[in-house]
Amino acid sequence: MRDVAVIGVGCTTFGEKWGTSFRNLFVEAGGMAIEDANISGETIDALYVGNMSAGRFIDQEHIGALIADYSGLASEHTPSTRVESACCSGGLAFRQAVIAVASGMEDIVVAGGVEKMTDVDTPTSVDALAAAADREWEGFVGATFPGLYAMIATDYMNRYPLTREQLAQVAVKNHYNGARNPIAQFQHEISIDTVINSSLVADPLRLFDCSPITDGAAAVILAPLERAHEFTDTPIKVLATAQASDTIALHDRRDISTMDATVAAGDRAFKMAKLERKDIDLVEVHDCFTIAEICAIEDLGFCKKGEAGKLTEEGVTALNGKLPVNTSGGLKACGHPVGATGIKQVWEIVKQLRGEAGKRQIDGAEIGMTQNVGGTGASVAVHILGRA
Repeated sequence: MRDVAVIGVGCTTFGEKWGTSFRNLFVEAGGMAIEDANISGETIDALYVGNMSAGRFIDQEHIGALIADYSGLASEHTPSTRVESACCSGGLAFRQAVIAVASGMEDIVVAGGVEKMTDVDTPTSVDALAAAADREWEGFVGATFPGLYAMIATDYMNRYPLTREQLAQVAVKNHYNGARNPIAQFQHEISIDTVINSSLVADPLRLFDCSPITDGAAAVILAPLERAHEFTDTPIKVLATAQASDTIALHDRRDISTMDATVAAGDRAFKMAKLERKDIDLVEVHDCFTIAEICAIEDLGFCKKGEAGKLTEEGVTALNGKLPVNTSGGLKACGHPVGATGIKQVWEIVKQLRGEAGKRQIDGAEIGMTQNVGGTGASVAVHILGRA
């Protein structure tokens, strides 16, 4: 297996992109990544595109071919594959691209993600997202994603010392970070009172505990590490890629307050990278709801179960903390175009490791990690990246 490097990244701004189409969002992100990688004269061997539900959101299927066509690669007959794993689609697209380059079958590969969620009304969007849960045993009886994560939060708060204020602090921190990220959907700071006094969605989760409906796209370019310096002076090495699965329905889980797929994927990633938790300088986790970030910090092994709320309250996960979490603003503030989120996480880590993250830059960052979740934890992808 060959070592793999990220040689270029691109990301659109996230938000309600009324004036831009699905296909043009990806072309914009891909164009930025190609320019960043300086590969305009190089052959692209393959594309892997994360997308959850274009069929529901924009009535378009056959996404791999669509992206190849509008990226100008159809004439070269470049293979293009759509990767679907609910909100983990982007993370698994990146993993498939890493595997393709590592295997030696392909050299220059694009891993991207895209979602256009605002072309339908909110009830339709919410119903499409609910399809990432067990439609027969959860969706048909009225369970929504906020409802399912509210169950996780309720169970967690009954068993561990997490206060409503500590949970709100996750959103406060991520909005602080998002206010320093020019691509973020929400670029304003909020207070704990703002979170706690916002509209109740599913007890105990309120509006500001929830990630938004978002349009956006992101893309990265991968190459063999041995060739990376042909294109860039700052290649970022992929130190580990891992994936794990769990039951799709919460009621079949061993413990609904622990995402065992995150535990498994995290352990596999650390083993592959030959690293320990203390070696990680920052991490992007899947905070689709504030409780998801609390669980992720613990399930990745950065602290014991029940301690993440206190660490958040004490500022350990803040930009100037010992373990900065979601420097991009996370899904909560940066936005969550579900197919693109896993790639945006990689984009953020690459920017940080290059020293290009501007006002949210973590000084001396050398190793970063991403955790991308599908559904309520039925699919998880974890990646570790480091300066080459």
